[in-house]
Amino acid sequence: MARQETPEEKPGRLKQIVLTYKMTRRADPKVGWILAGVGLGVFAVLLAVGFVLGHPVYLGILGFVLGLLAVAIIFGRRAERSAFGQMEGQPGAAAAVLENIGRGWTVTPAVAMNRSQDVVHRAVGKPGVVLVGEGNPNRLRSLLASEKKRMARVVSDVPVHDFIVGDGEGQVPLKKLRTTLMKLPRTLQGSQVTQVNDRLRALGDLMSNMPVPKGPMPKGMRMPRGQNGR
Repeated sequence: MARQETPEEKPGRLKQIVLTYKMTRRADPKVGWILAGVGLGVFAVLLAVGFVLGHPVYLGILGFVLGLLAVAIIFGRRAERSAFGQMEGQPGAAAAVLENIGRGWTVTPAVAMNRSQDVVHRAVGKPGVVLVGEGNPNRLRSLLASEKKRMARVVSDVPVHDFIVGDGEGQVPLKKLRTTLMKLPRTLQGSQVTQVNDRLRALGDLMSNMPVPKGPMPKGMRMPRGQNGR
C-alpha cells in the first residue's frame, strides 16, 4: 500500500519553502519581484500565443504550468546563490558544501588542522580522493602536502586531487566547489571506492585520533601538538 502523506508533513514543507524565501530575500531583496515577473511573463506570452492560434484556454493552462516551473527554477538558483553568499568566509562552509555533494561520495570533515585553524576536509568518490582546504592559502599548502604524504601510506595507487577554497588565483570559489568536483574524471569503480574508504578509515583522521576528555570541554583547551596540530 502506498504511503499517504500525513497532514503534519504538508505544512512542514510549506514552512520550509517560506523560510527559504525569507532567508533569500534578506540577501536578495528583489527576488520577489523577479519571481513574479518571470511567472507572469511566461504565462502572458503563452496566453497571447493562445489567442493568436485560437486556443487561449489550452495555452493559458500550459503557460501557468510553465510559469510555475520557471519560478521554481529561478528561485532555486537564487536561493542557492544567496546561501553561498551567506556561508562564504564562515568556518566550515566548505564542509557544508561537501556534505551535500550527493550520492557516491563519502565526506570526512577536518581530517587535518593546524593551530591557526586552517582546515582540510576529505571527500572520496569515483574520481578518487579529494582534499579541500579552507583558510590561509600559504599555510594550507603545507597542510595539504602533509596530509597527502600521510595518506600515501595506504592509498598511493589512488588519484588524489586537492583544492583551496577562495577567490584568489588558483583557488576554487565556494559556489563552484560542488561543480568542480562533479567534473573530475571518474577513475574508480564503486567497489574500489569502498576499499579506499576502508583503508582511509583504518588510517584514522584528526577527530578520531584527538583525545577528547569526558565531560564539558575545558576552557582555553588547545589542540595537542602533532603532525596536524603544529
